[in-house]
Amino acid sequence: MATAAPWGMTMGPGAFMPMAEVDRLRLVQWLSPAFPVGSFAHSQGLETAIAKGVVHDAASLADWIEGVLLFGSARQDAIFLLTARRGDADLATLAELFDAYLPGPGRALEAAELGRAFGAQMAAIMGGDPPALPYPLAVGLALRGLAVSDAEVLALWFQTLAAQLVSVAVRFMPLGQTAGQRLIAGLAPLIAQAAKDCAVLTLDDLGTCTIGADMAGMAQEWLDVRIFRS
Repeated sequence: MATAAPWGMTMGPGAFMPMAEVDRLRLVQWLSPAFPVGSFAHSQGLETAIAKGVVHDAASLADWIEGVLLFGSARQDAIFLLTARRGDADLATLAELFDAYLPGPGRALEAAELGRAFGAQMAAIMGGDPPALPYPLAVGLALRGLAVSDAEVLALWFQTLAAQLVSVAVRFMPLGQTAGQRLIAGLAPLIAQAAKDCAVLTLDDLGTCTIGADMAGMAQEWLDVRIFRS
């Protein structure tokens, strides 16, 4: 697997200046739902949950997202992201371990597609060759040079995933834009606490407990009509 210097170490023709304010702006840009990696095409099984009536209103959607954040894919991806952010991380070994923990082909497809798109965007912005990494590892590598705390990184990581899932619900069920934004705002305290708690986790803490979400993701490919790729 190709290795590369952290994208965050240089910017343009001049030397990189490790100013926290500039780094925060870059972090927000790279983890924004508007950053073109294709996350809008994936629901992580939420489409199945909506189609089956498990998620049917704002309250059940909030419960679903909370489970994903605290016990599911978000927490696990956060551990991999922070591990990849360490300068001594073996990215090839991490990528193999990441694949081993994936619950099904939908999550594998999402991680690979978003990782490839993120790497291509970062290479176009920062230069260099994008290494082939799953999305959380690609993000972790990119953030190695940023002077922002792990908790701050994870807060935006969780916020982005929450926004992605709310966007799925807005497009697929009777949930208006305002209700979606109200739901995201209500999740802010939980996201902040989850980011703080996950910032101290290591590979020894890997594991999920969201069987329903994992099964919904695996059942996605059998839906008669599908909007999302996972």
